[in-house]
Amino acid sequence: MRSLLFWLLLMTPTMTVALPLARPVAMPIGPGPDRMAAGVARMVGSILEFTRWPTDRPVVRMCMAGAVAHGDQLGEISLTNGARIATVALAADEAAPAARCDALYLGSLDALVRQRLIAAVRGNAVVTIAENDRDCAGGAMFCLLFAPQTLSFQLNIDAVSRSAVRVDPRVLRVAKGGY
Repeated sequence: MRSLLFWLLLMTPTMTVALPLARPVAMPIGPGPDRMAAGVARMVGSILEFTRWPTDRPVVRMCMAGAVAHGDQLGEISLTNGARIATVALAADEAAPAARCDALYLGSLDALVRQRLIAAVRGNAVVTIAENDRDCAGGAMFCLLFAPQTLSFQLNIDAVSRSAVRVDPRVLRVAKGGY
């Protein structure tokens, strides 16, 4: 179902600076007591569906750093290739997160700590997703954008290009400001 939703989102035109297309894609957050966490799990799962690591991952180790507001359901994600997500708490002073993490989910952190964690995984096969970086200026590959009834994301193409993971280029089409 997640995969179908993401494919539908891929077919929706997005806003670009140079081309006069429509608007960026925003995913409805859905029903339930923790609607935002459910939306985040769907969005992150969709991002991970279109991410390829240098070797297959039967379990994607998602490290969570900082005060995570909407990550309660991330451990419930399972990908269409059969991989599941295992969440791991990461201390802000972790010395070598790249050895423990396939994905790094960043909650609220001091800007210097966030930059240090991102720098520690740069160039490695680690997807970085920021929950609390509205301008996507902190160096994460993906930045979640929250609105009252929707969720979207911004992609940092520079961070993606420096990573050892490969993100399907169609993801650009659904990102805020994508091409």
